[in-house]
Amino acid sequence: MAFLQRQERNKESLIMQITVKHIFSLLLLDLEEYYFEQHTAHRISSSSRKDKGRKVRGSLKICSRSIIFDPDDFKEPILKIPLRDCSRIELVEEENNPFAERRPPAVCVLSAQVIFIKEGNIIGPYRNERGSQKWTFQLEVYSKTEDVVQTLLQLHRASCLEKLGDQAAMIAANLQSRLARTSFDKNCFQSVCERPHLECAAEMVLPLVCNPGHVCITDESLYFQPLNGYPEQVIHIKLHAVRRIYKRRHGLRPLTQGLEVFCTENDFCSDIYLKFYSPADRDEVYGYTATFLENHVTEHTAESYMLQWQRGLLSNYQYLLHLNNLADRSCNDLSQYPVLPWIIADYSSGQLDMTNPATFRDLSKPVGALNPERLDRLLSRYTAMPEPRFMYGSHYSSPGYVLFYLVRVAPEHMLCLQNGRYDHPDRMFSSISETWKNCLEGATDFKELIPEFFGDDSSFLENKLRLDLGRKQSGSFVGDVVLPPWASDFGDFLQKHRSALESQLVSENLHQWIDLVFGYKQRGSHAVAAHNVFHPLTYEGSVDCESIEDPDQRIAMLTQILEFGQTPRQLFSSPHPQRMAPRFLAMTRSPSSGSAASELCPASPCGDSSFEDLTEESRRLGWANMGNLEPVHRHRVHKEAVTGIAVTRDGSAVFSTSQDSTLKMFSREMKDFQRSMSFSNMALSSCLMLAEDETVACSSWDNNIYFYSVPYGRRLDTLMGHDDAVSQMCWCEERLYSASWDSTVKVWRCPSMNSSSHRRSQFELLAELEHDSGVNTLSLTAAGTLLVSGCKDGTVSIWDADSYASLQQVHCHDGTVHHAAFSPDSRHVLSAAADSCMKVTDVQTGMVMSSVKAEEEQRCFCWDGSSVLCGGQSGDLLLWDLLSNTITRRIPAHSGAVTAIWMNELCATVITGGEDGQTIFWRLHS
Repeated sequence: MAFLQRQERNKESLIMQITVKHIFSLLLLDLEEYYFEQHTAHRISSSSRKDKGRKVRGSLKICSRSIIFDPDDFKEPILKIPLRDCSRIELVEEENNPFAERRPPAVCVLSAQVIFIKEGNIIGPYRNERGSQKWTFQLEVYSKTEDVVQTLLQLHRASCLEKLGDQAAMIAANLQSRLARTSFDKNCFQSVCERPHLECAAEMVLPLVCNPGHVCITDESLYFQPLNGYPEQVIHIKLHAVRRIYKRRHGLRPLTQGLEVFCTENDFCSDIYLKFYSPADRDEVYGYTATFLENHVTEHTAESYMLQWQRGLLSNYQYLLHLNNLADRSCNDLSQYPVLPWIIADYSSGQLDMTNPATFRDLSKPVGALNPERLDRLLSRYTAMPEPRFMYGSHYSSPGYVLFYLVRVAPEHMLCLQNGRYDHPDRMFSSISETWKNCLEGATDFKELIPEFFGDDSSFLENKLRLDLGRKQSGSFVGDVVLPPWASDFGDFLQKHRSALESQLVSENLHQWIDLVFGYKQRGSHAVAAHNVFHPLTYEGSVDCESIEDPDQRIAMLTQILEFGQTPRQLFSSPHPQRMAPRFLAMTRSPSSGSAASELCPASPCGDSSFEDLTEESRRLGWANMGNLEPVHRHRVHKEAVTGIAVTRDGSAVFSTSQDSTLKMFSREMKDFQRSMSFSNMALSSCLMLAEDETVACSSWDNNIYFYSVPYGRRLDTLMGHDDAVSQMCWCEERLYSASWDSTVKVWRCPSMNSSSHRRSQFELLAELEHDSGVNTLSLTAAGTLLVSGCKDGTVSIWDADSYASLQQVHCHDGTVHHAAFSPDSRHVLSAAADSCMKVTDVQTGMVMSSVKAEEEQRCFCWDGSSVLCGGQSGDLLLWDLLSNTITRRIPAHSGAVTAIWMNELCATVITGGEDGQTIFWRLHS
């Protein structure tokens, strides 16, 4: 169990063996109780039985609401004496009688109740013994006895206050006084050379409990020293080992000063979770630690993980864990434990058929809406309910539900949560099939699953601790969890469950469940339409606890929020894109792809691969080798910036346009420029080759488009189609698309341009696409079915190239869009703009999936959907990995901004043009 692994970090085994001596745990405390100090002491029996006066050595724990005595002899039970039940706490003075044995001072407690825990060293329900009893404790360090009594008297007064708010305030004051009187022990530094950066008070958050202490951060390490020395004197984390850090909320309060630190990339359980008393302290520790993480700010976002998942570099399981992390779900917070979906709906068949849709749960619906009959009843109640209305009276994740699944490995957590008792045997987790059935039919059961169901540790399904979890009404004992018929054993169940999560049918529909839990269907009208409305207390921002003046009401509200269940922080406000098909993932995956993708999408080309597959393989290998790009020829034939590059299909001729108003033709065979044409005295903005390689179209700032005949060496025609400069053009199947600063994109029918008899009257305007500002860039998909335009106001628009309908309009930049282009699979658009950002937008949903902030403007680029070769304002070529948002290579190129870039289909040749007037030919060097 993951959070036990962190909490019990000193244990050799995750599962505690029943024969091992019981160990004190913070779980013996009440909820929101603190453990302050401990003293070695002897408990002296005061009963009338024969063992009266017998001494039992152990540790006396002073806690904010109780006294706990943990005996050294594990045959003896742990004693817990609630302070509120104490009628007298006093100091028994030291007695020096020369005629009798010397009697040292002692702490005497008279209590109406005592709780016996782990009797016979067995983890089980607590035994409460009521009736007035006297307990005497002698401290081995006699001099501390009076101080301990005074501390207990102060805490006793707090526990006896009538109002919960007053109790909490007095205990908090005691805690802050202790923290103020102590400081971090710098003798615990790992190196004498370490320099402290910040020291402050904080609490370490663990499941159900918090442990106060001191944080110290140095130029090398992050330390936490518990006030009570439990579970160890100091917890140490190397800053260079930190991989991820997250600011955390608690109790649906977004400003809570939480911070969680991970030293692994994919583990969903952190190394430490800290809660600070001051937002400034939390932000300082966060900011300082982040400086040790490369690209931390842009690396770990929902959008960047989404892009990795879509392209198969993250498994479904890994992606869901990352989303949980980003949505403030933590294995250290049972009220916000990571939530994963029920996947399988078939728990009765002997074989699990993963090709049958009926095997799987409908991921487009919440659990409460899976059963139509139950949903009808819930909707009837919902419509008759006064505001605020809700469809489900319980949540899909809460501390009780988490421990329902994990009781076999976390029995002490359940006992802590339920005041020393297990749940009724008939309500315990005893069968996978019965649990699923109850989630479908139960009036108040809508719970989802937890990550352990998709892990590789089956101990949470087995009663290895031989816990006595009770006997059901049927007469059977609650032991190991009963598996469905298709699982031969616990390991087989987990393996098949993981396979189901990664199956094609689930991959194709998982985005719908993400919409419900983390996305746009989480709240509002979309949640109502999806039958996904929970109690208002489960949503962030629904209740402002700080505005509740009555302390008791505020504490009660916070307790209800923490125990009832909390909806994750909303990560997406628009529909989540679907995952790519496995076939495309196989073709686009790089050789260094992660193991999850390798298992799902084997990419080895088959013997009967089509030419298209071979082309994709060549392109993939070309991009994998793009870091080895080297210049072959440099030519400067333009006096001003190069604005466009076009190449014939056989590569024999290269054309370029420039702001110097000329079109130049370069012969690859002659290695020299052969022609120079000028159509007007204004800049040419772009050029492209038309069909048959016989015509070059050039757009101009004079509002015209010029057509140049390559065989005849002269201008064929002029299209005067716009009211302002023509910025860029595209061509597909006799249709010419022209973008202009007059805020339009126009679509023209242009028959074959291979003869000198062509006239302007044959240009037919098919459509005019209106924009709110000047259009600066234009691009088509490879099949010519979609069109993307980028405007001066930062808007990226996606159009249907057949119906000319607007599909998406996304204002994603704060400046002019320099370049926008589709990925090879037509699912994404990459745009680069004057705000120095490059953004990936999902075509289907319009969601911005990734955002890269560069040090300078990127003017043009080529990309394969994952990697980008772009030209920047400085003149360098940058190779970006969009999946990690990192620069993998910087290649010096032009002395001015790179303004045009061209790449052939197999990625073997690259040509760039720059503000310096140069055209550079590049090749890939293996």
